[in-house]
Amino acid sequence: MKKEYDIVVVGAGPAGSIAARYAAQRGASVLILEKDRDVGYPVRCGEAISREGLEAFIKPDKRWINAEITKFGFVAPNGKKVVINLGKVEGYMLERRIFDYELAKTASDAGAEILTRAYVNSLINENGKVTGVNFEFRGEQKQIKCKIVIGADGVESRVGRWAGLETHIDFRDMESCFQVTASNVECDQDTLFFYFGKEVAPEGYFWVFPKGKGTANIGLGVSGGIGKKRSALSYLNNNLENLFPTANILTQIAGGVPSVVALKVMAAHGIMLVGDAARQVNPLSGGGISSGMMGASIAGRLAARSIKNNDLVYIKNYHKEWKKLRGKKHDFLDKIKDGLFNFTDIQFNNLIESMLKLPEKKRTVGRFFMIALKNKPSLLKDIAKVFMV
Repeated sequence: MKKEYDIVVVGAGPAGSIAARYAAQRGASVLILEKDRDVGYPVRCGEAISREGLEAFIKPDKRWINAEITKFGFVAPNGKKVVINLGKVEGYMLERRIFDYELAKTASDAGAEILTRAYVNSLINENGKVTGVNFEFRGEQKQIKCKIVIGADGVESRVGRWAGLETHIDFRDMESCFQVTASNVECDQDTLFFYFGKEVAPEGYFWVFPKGKGTANIGLGVSGGIGKKRSALSYLNNNLENLFPTANILTQIAGGVPSVVALKVMAAHGIMLVGDAARQVNPLSGGGISSGMMGASIAGRLAARSIKNNDLVYIKNYHKEWKKLRGKKHDFLDKIKDGLFNFTDIQFNNLIESMLKLPEKKRTVGRFFMIALKNKPSLLKDIAKVFMV
């Protein structure tokens, strides 16, 4: 470990590893500092990712893919369900412990250095600019100087707050989530199931994602306003008792997911945020692996360009490029979320009934949302652009 690097990345999740890889591939010296002992652990994720979002950054490998997704299932409060056949593999269920590890290896192969159990506790600021980090490693305080710090330290992002970036989020926009990985579960291994309803997951949804024969990630997210009145765990326990009474719990995780659009300011003098730290999460689904990697690829590329040209002005283009690549879609998904999650149980039941009346070939994700938001004509054109109808 050197005393100075071009770039220090805080966090070795997917976004952190991709940012490091893209920067290192372009000649920057990069150090990743990960607070946990192992890259990829603990897992706080539903572990689903789109095929397109994954394959843009790494070739699929059976070692860390538990299931190939070819269908979406939507379940109404009255129990009726509609399954949408995507026609081909459009997503994967990951084994994040192995997946994150492999992503970190790609960063290492590109030239980045990685240090685990390195707990960053403050930033170095000089003349209003971030110039490095202070961290604890093996009981000792260390200091590393750098030209750019990339914060990939998750939704709580202390790095962002220390740098003075506005990372505050209204509690009502923070989904309260709880998930278990369970065995002895009967579920289709090629289908992601989403359940809706005020008794199941008000202002959110309950999910069942396959993880291999007899195993699944089962969880839910409810809005911060709901979670303040009744815990996500309480809703999850009820759902497990009603739907999967014989399930055996293998792991449990809880956390918050920012269901809003990305930060308006994701970079400043010597600092950039990526992934959950920058709110680069799909506001509708709460998924953030692929979008976080997309944001990180932009950040890593621009950071390396700034280093190469000895001009940090390039990082000012970060938000603009994010907006062009992903931001507009996220803005739109946020609008859909506001419309869909305020549905009554009757509206959800009617939505599923309308889908079931369609010929199977016409049951698409785009059609699902078009029916759901038929009373909001201003959104229909945008839906057609985003989803295949």
